[in-house]
Amino acid sequence: MDLKLRGKRAIVTGASRGIGRCCALALAREGARVCVTARNLDLLDDVVREIEAAGGEGHAVTADLVSMDGCRKVVREAAGTFGGIDILVNCAGAARGGDILDLPTEQIDEGMALKAHGYLRMSQLVIPYMRENRWGRIVHIAGGAGTSPGRGNIPLSLANIAVLNSTRALTDAVSGDGILVNAICPGMTNTQRARDLQQVEADRQGRDVEDLLREAGERIPAGRIAEPEEVATVATFLASEPCSYVFGTAVYMDGGERRGTP
Repeated sequence: MDLKLRGKRAIVTGASRGIGRCCALALAREGARVCVTARNLDLLDDVVREIEAAGGEGHAVTADLVSMDGCRKVVREAAGTFGGIDILVNCAGAARGGDILDLPTEQIDEGMALKAHGYLRMSQLVIPYMRENRWGRIVHIAGGAGTSPGRGNIPLSLANIAVLNSTRALTDAVSGDGILVNAICPGMTNTQRARDLQQVEADRQGRDVEDLLREAGERIPAGRIAEPEEVATVATFLASEPCSYVFGTAVYMDGGERRGTP
């Protein structure tokens, strides 16, 4: 299938590693010009080199998307370099866990600042460029925790459910302009961050982290955790021309772990 992404101008946040990095590379392989942003320039430069090695065009911008100034910097540089913006993939943001009985509310604020507020700010800033061409795609990488709260993941859960709500509201606001806004909710994915978190638990138990990851996968109907490239494949389709009638949807990529229906 031709995704008709050649020449499209994309921003991918949180692109220095994990799912964001894979999304940037997947878009570049389809011919998109990709601006990657995160806080670590060395890692971003590595991603740009990978994009160029694959025959694509990349541009790196370091920024802290907690602030509006940081968001403006990324959008201004991307639009200036590429002459506009067609695609935004929001992937930046994480939140520390903590038991609900002891959780400081400041920790919830911290989780919301980068993910929920950062996603919304970036969306607001790119929409005028998309409206100019009557075409645009915004893909939010949220997370399964948004609809699966537990006593230990409330900061992440609240940030993710805010992303899902803003996905729906943005769709109402811009669907008439040819702009599609959708979200992906991955479950546990084989990223370095997931490995780092599991390593803490492995060290506590005196076990091998690979055993914990395998056991986590065995508890999922799919029998394994996701690979970041799998999430990137779906994100690339949602960012494409053939994806023309998917509006305000959350795609759950959790291997069947979610208990709610639909």
